Amino acid sequence: MTEATKPRLSQISLIFACGTALFSDGYANGVIGDVNTLLTRIYGADEVDKHDYSTTLSSLTFAGTIVGMLVFGYLSDKMGRKFGMMLAAGILTLFSGLSAASSGAHHSVGGTLAMLSAMRFLLGIGVGAEYPCGSVAASEQSEERGISKNAQHRWFALATNTMIDFGFVISSFVPLVLFWIFGENHLRAVWRLSLGLGVIPAAAVFIWRLRMEEPTLYKKDSMKNAKVPYWLIIRRYWMNLTAISLTWFIYDFITYPFGIYSSTIINNITGGNDALSVVFGWGVVINLFYMPGTIGGAFIVDYLGPKYTMIFGLLMQAIFGFIMSGLYKTLTSHIAAFAVLYGIFLSFGEVGPGNCTGLLAAKSGPTAVRGQYYGIAAAVGKIGAFVGTWVFKPIIKDFGGANTTRGNTGPFWIASGLAVLSALITFFFIHPLSHDGMAQEDRDFREYLEANGYDTSQMGIHDTETWSTGSEQDEKVAV
Repeated sequence: MTEATKPRLSQISLIFACGTALFSDGYANGVIGDVNTLLTRIYGADEVDKHDYSTTLSSLTFAGTIVGMLVFGYLSDKMGRKFGMMLAAGILTLFSGLSAASSGAHHSVGGTLAMLSAMRFLLGIGVGAEYPCGSVAASEQSEERGISKNAQHRWFALATNTMIDFGFVISSFVPLVLFWIFGENHLRAVWRLSLGLGVIPAAAVFIWRLRMEEPTLYKKDSMKNAKVPYWLIIRRYWMNLTAISLTWFIYDFITYPFGIYSSTIINNITGGNDALSVVFGWGVVINLFYMPGTIGGAFIVDYLGPKYTMIFGLLMQAIFGFIMSGLYKTLTSHIAAFAVLYGIFLSFGEVGPGNCTGLLAAKSGPTAVRGQYYGIAAAVGKIGAFVGTWVFKPIIKDFGGANTTRGNTGPFWIASGLAVLSALITFFFIHPLSHDGMAQEDRDFREYLEANGYDTSQMGIHDTETWSTGSEQDEKVAV
């Protein structure tokens, strides 16, 4: 290995150390669907529904994630990226374990479900925290010395969104393997271990991060010890942040109706077979559809740029969405063709907004408030997901119900139209990103502040640590 290769590998390792905890996000959000299936099998649908568990769980998880995104966005900027990442990983580790241990008084069903819901809220805080801490630090590490200019966006996408999608795949595979091991008569062990195994990746990332230092960009341009001129920041960035937040809202909002077709594919292929091995197995297949898009998109984004990669993915997704909706009746009678189109459709979603919303949010704002900037955009996106879970059931009902062609295709027409709207917002209101654009944005931001009378000498971390980009820093941040 040459000396030139060593710092590059070291920096790539740091990017993944920052972003890989998002695997726990994908795992935690994905595994709960199979856990809900198991709980319904164990306790009965009537008993679970009596406690309004499903609605309470989804609401509390969304609330926890939003709280984590907003609170840790501030902490990431004012306390440091490493502080936020370590605390987030600790929360994920602790409450993944406590979720698995959930139990009510005298092992009552209601108490167990209530504790599980509470633990999922607290786990959601840790999940939400990883976005403005881990993702932001990963974006800053992607512009460190040793990273090729033509690969900066790629490594960020692979370390963040690809990790989330991989978490979804593993979250559906783990319950399947555990079911094979324990069988139909030990489903309690399956659901508890499915949640408990989430401790392993979170704890591994916690250890991985122990020797990390703050990114160079943060050391140089943070406002950790300075007063933040929020009004000046709002004046400069409000339009771009609003546009990114809207596109993230739309993407998460339309994810729910797209999921309608997962059950359609599984029901048609299996003939309505409700055996857990079949349900879990096809869950793995459906989640695998995401992987070609996020990995392939990561190798496109450095050439088209995040803005135009996002537009390309959105428009292609809309095209396939309109085709699937318009030819729904024909395609569902040839389920193999439908499944292929559905897989392509999901893949383009990851090529575009899946990879690029976070990338645009992480790299278009200044280092001084990057955590808060990213946290706001991510939180608005999560609100979109929450709204989508509530409004699309009534929309399906208004279109004729889930058992009708019109009921299944109506929401999809709406969703595909929103994908086009998101592409238009991206084209007209979101600035393109260049390689090394974060460093340039920080220089422009300093000039803007100075022109408006702000004393920029108070920016940065002024202590015995150096934030030089030379070999000393490379040795210091090596893992």
